[in-house]
Amino acid sequence: MASAYAIEGRTGPWELVIGLEVHAQVVSNAKLFSGAATAFGGEPNSQVSLVDAAMPGMLPVLNGECVRQAVRTGLALGAKINPWSRFDRKNYFYADLPQGYQISQFQHPVVGEGAIDIETDDGEAVTIGIERIHLEQDAGKSVHDLSPDRSFVDLNRSGVALMEIVSKPDMRSPAQAGAYVSTLRAILRAVGSCDGNMQEGSMRADVNVSVRKAGAPFGTRCEIKNVNSIRFIQQAIVYEAQRQVAILEDGGSIHQETRLFDPDKGETRSLRSKEDAHDYRYFPEPDLLPLELTEAFIAECRASLPELPAAKRARYEADLGLTPYLAGVLTADADASAWFEALLAESAARQGKPAAQVAEKAANWMTGDLFGALNRLGLDISASPVSPAQGGELLALLADGTLSGPLAKQVFEIMLETGEDPGAIAEARGLKQVSDTGALEAAIADVMAANADKVADYRGGKDKLFGFFVGQVMKASGGKANPAVVNDLLKKALG
Repeated sequence: MASAYAIEGRTGPWELVIGLEVHAQVVSNAKLFSGAATAFGGEPNSQVSLVDAAMPGMLPVLNGECVRQAVRTGLALGAKINPWSRFDRKNYFYADLPQGYQISQFQHPVVGEGAIDIETDDGEAVTIGIERIHLEQDAGKSVHDLSPDRSFVDLNRSGVALMEIVSKPDMRSPAQAGAYVSTLRAILRAVGSCDGNMQEGSMRADVNVSVRKAGAPFGTRCEIKNVNSIRFIQQAIVYEAQRQVAILEDGGSIHQETRLFDPDKGETRSLRSKEDAHDYRYFPEPDLLPLELTEAFIAECRASLPELPAAKRARYEADLGLTPYLAGVLTADADASAWFEALLAESAARQGKPAAQVAEKAANWMTGDLFGALNRLGLDISASPVSPAQGGELLALLADGTLSGPLAKQVFEIMLETGEDPGAIAEARGLKQVSDTGALEAAIADVMAANADKVADYRGGKDKLFGFFVGQVMKASGGKANPAVVNDLLKKALG
């Protein structure tokens, strides 16, 4: 994986080797081994079954929907689906892990090797290998900041289904790692197997970083746990790589360990020495049979997949004529691409044109005016106060000359505030563009009469004054005059 990125040390450049273990919470109504709810934001310990709390005699029952979502995810990544897999017990102690072990998959995961094609912001294209995807249950949450002398435990997350998506150590720069997570999140959201909300903890990454001289064997890696934003992932990689280079160039050695990233200080700090597999004393989960998938089940999972972001992007470019940039922006998020599809259909229907003929203007309006307004309001596309149907109507009014560009922007701002339809706004507030030649001819006559000297100058050869007359007529009409009609009438009137 060639990359121009390097950490410059006293002894020259050092290459980064990066692998990510992304923990993606599975979209399901119940937990992996119990019927408890999984909704975000519930009151502490309000979504806990007896299984989640590890009460004596309680046995896990596998949630088939979680298996289906993991298989669909694997298929979307072009990965091998293992028809036989097994759950194991991973033994370790945390106060928020009631069982004293985690039910996970170790030697026999449900999904094997796959790959993701990524592209960084500067156009670097790289294929990142996927090592495996395995299912496991999440732990609870320890809360340390509610009391000075005790910690609290919330088990709402205990038992929630996670897909751990393990990459190969194929990334060589923070930019590649960021593009990998962005691309993976877009795929997961398109598939519907994870909502990708990193701020809610439903998607987070363990970041493995090591450094080496170009062509040398892999160095000793350190793992940075539970990083929950792409920006933090990139910051953590840079800091950790620089830390390791400084140690090595001072003659020290890197010890394999688990570290935490402090976003306030922008640095990593040691948490504990890194455990190896034997430290967890893995053994097959005795309360669950091996997981066996039929070919029919796998085929059903494959048939349920939607059009994936890469295919949608290629279609937008080939069939709709969108630029790679616009196609990339509109396919980076499942909600955004669905909104665009609805806008496009509405625009084409209202204008009576094929989708390809209205796609560019629809895409430019959505990525410019609409996204700009939503950013200003702090809203995402799913909470837009303007619907795709209203957006399509606005574009149709702009296309048929009912609204000029400036008037359309005024109408759009009112739509954001009131939720009214654009046609009703334009009618009620008198914002329609004036194309009536009689009214415009009268306005032109008034402007020429008030500026007889400039009319004489124009007719005497000062052609640049034409813009002045256009501006005066537009001003007289309150900005509502149709510029194209004004231009034609002015040329005739001025001679």
